[in-house]
Amino acid sequence: MNRALLVLPLLIPHVLLCQKPHFEELVRHFDYDRSAPLDLKDAGEEDRGGVTVHDISYASARGRVPAYLVIPAGRGPFAAVLFGHWMMPGSPMRNRKEFLDEAVLMARSGAAGLLIDSPQVRPGFVEDQDPVSPQSAYAAQQQVIDFRRGLDLLLARPDIDPKRIAYVGHSFDAHVGGILAGVEKRIQSFVLMAGSFASEEYVMDPLNQEMVKMRRQIGEEKIRDYLTRYAWDDPVHYIGHSSPASVFLQFGWRDEPISEKLARHYYHMFGSPKKIAFYEAGHSLNNAARIERVQWLVERLALKPVDEAALSQIPELK
Repeated sequence: MNRALLVLPLLIPHVLLCQKPHFEELVRHFDYDRSAPLDLKDAGEEDRGGVTVHDISYASARGRVPAYLVIPAGRGPFAAVLFGHWMMPGSPMRNRKEFLDEAVLMARSGAAGLLIDSPQVRPGFVEDQDPVSPQSAYAAQQQVIDFRRGLDLLLARPDIDPKRIAYVGHSFDAHVGGILAGVEKRIQSFVLMAGSFASEEYVMDPLNQEMVKMRRQIGEEKIRDYLTRYAWDDPVHYIGHSSPASVFLQFGWRDEPISEKLARHYYHMFGSPKKIAFYEAGHSLNNAARIERVQWLVERLALKPVDEAALSQIPELK
């Protein structure tokens, strides 16, 4: 698949600066009924060395959300981590399985985990081939709300500590996490991996030949119309509101088209406190990123140390 067309739905939803919308208006796109029944259903469980992995689903605004709920042994109170996967075509881990082994190891250190499937990998999803289709924007909107409903589910449990909540998101779900950082203040820590958070300068950059070619193919007027119509899906409007949550951004040195300059530009737009790190890796990142991410979460969530040797044995993402 053409790389430009693959990343376009994630990169272009950014309004022109002269038409910057109000934050208060944007956040309303992610409102939902917190009082609606969650209707939790458990399809079965698996014991993973004292950690229980439940195959669950729960009700959200646009249907049921498939998820793994990972619960440590003991009575708690436990910290909790929401995990959001990448969307790389062809990867066997482009779903809630991406972080499952990592979540199980963190559960042994005292953190519950909720890993949900994005709308694009749920049964019945049909991809719109139009590169300026709003389908991706609406999927991100749905994913934000589905994570907020998942947080409702976690915080309804008496064994979850509401003051120790984190979010980990990769690629598409880093985009989602950028929005959540401004919208959902019950999350105190964010790890956002290989994400794109401010897109107009990328898509409209006259020096980026791939984007120049794309604009010629699609038509600049169509792109500008999209930018205006779906501005609410751009993380750039939310990441400056991430405080007081702490944010850790992870990038790969070899992850085209997210250059170090662009990654550092994103970093400066987030609120404080924040951290950034680069790895000798592409878009999938690597084990070094996993170990540093988990160590950062252990500190943020006041967990017992995680078995670093076991972390290193988790297969690298493909």
